[in-house]
Amino acid sequence: MSNNEKRGIFARITETLVGIGLGESFFRIGTLILSAALIGTVIWLVRIFFAQNIPAGAETVSQATEAPVIVAGIESIGGGNSFGGVPRLAQVHTTIPSRPREKVIEYTVVEGDTIFGIAQNYGLEPQTVLWSNYYTLLDNPHSLKPGQELSILPINGTYHEWQQGEGLNGVAKYYGVTPEDIINYAPNGLDPATVGDFAAPNIAPGTWLIVPGGKREFISWSAPLGVTRENPASARVLGPGACEPVTGGAVGFGTFVWPASQHARSGFDYSPGTNHWGIDIAGNEGEGAYATDAGVIVYAGWNNYGYGNMIMVDHGNNFQSLYAHLSGISVVCGQSVGQGDLIGIIGNTGRSSGSHLHFEIRAISSWVNPWDVLPPP
Repeated sequence: MSNNEKRGIFARITETLVGIGLGESFFRIGTLILSAALIGTVIWLVRIFFAQNIPAGAETVSQATEAPVIVAGIESIGGGNSFGGVPRLAQVHTTIPSRPREKVIEYTVVEGDTIFGIAQNYGLEPQTVLWSNYYTLLDNPHSLKPGQELSILPINGTYHEWQQGEGLNGVAKYYGVTPEDIINYAPNGLDPATVGDFAAPNIAPGTWLIVPGGKREFISWSAPLGVTRENPASARVLGPGACEPVTGGAVGFGTFVWPASQHARSGFDYSPGTNHWGIDIAGNEGEGAYATDAGVIVYAGWNNYGYGNMIMVDHGNNFQSLYAHLSGISVVCGQSVGQGDLIGIIGNTGRSSGSHLHFEIRAISSWVNPWDVLPPP
């Protein structure tokens, strides 16, 4: 049959299908069959291409991912060992587990550091930084200065320098731990078998020991509680600013106003846990410090324990207030002051790292968080 005859037959079939209304369906089916044939051809060609380009001996991707790689047994590595090796999964990278730090490190204080910031950077409590550096900081967070070298413990606790004649029972009790807590802490390098009698252990004087979880009372450098107009003499241990007893005088309202023109914290917050019993209020040198409530001046002068120029006011209602690091004092002992009166000049005296006003409020037998009684900033 010739090509013309074939085309004629195809044409007649097409005309017949169109005539009975099946022409459009015929073309759709034909298009689908042609498309499927083309797709199949492309897939076949691609398979041939990749089969020709895979190196000899190579495994397929599915095989590589499904079957773990086994490292050769010990006998194949050691060369000649007769015992069987233990197969294990190969690892491209060596996994090095993180280990807790065991040694005490030395840290040099830089400008802008705080006890809280240093403690946070090393995952410690602020108390630990203070307790382990008493000879440098004297339990006073305001003592922190750039250039100081601080001992940073690997864990929370205290740092103790062993003294001649000390016993493990007494030292452990002082810090609220057991002797075993100290002996068994490996970085201390103590051998339980040779430490000897707890009452007179084989520990050389001058040895520094970490006391894991140890705690102690802070050595107070702040003004004592209960400095009243009737009994101001209790503040004489602080320095020459202590006053004589006063009868009468102004009495406070029992409400408190901000003692500075700025109503924001700048530095340390109220934190009994770090021996800081007040708040550091922002203030530029030369700005005024004002009486938070009416009362009588019971201390006005230098404080020998880090507060610099300091004023205390007894409010006559079981409350006292304290103002420290002043550059100037504008009142005298026994003077009555009203709420909001100028009493001093903000400064940077004593153990201070910048101009601010250290401010405390006290009751007769306890400290008060100033944030609890001051108006909102």
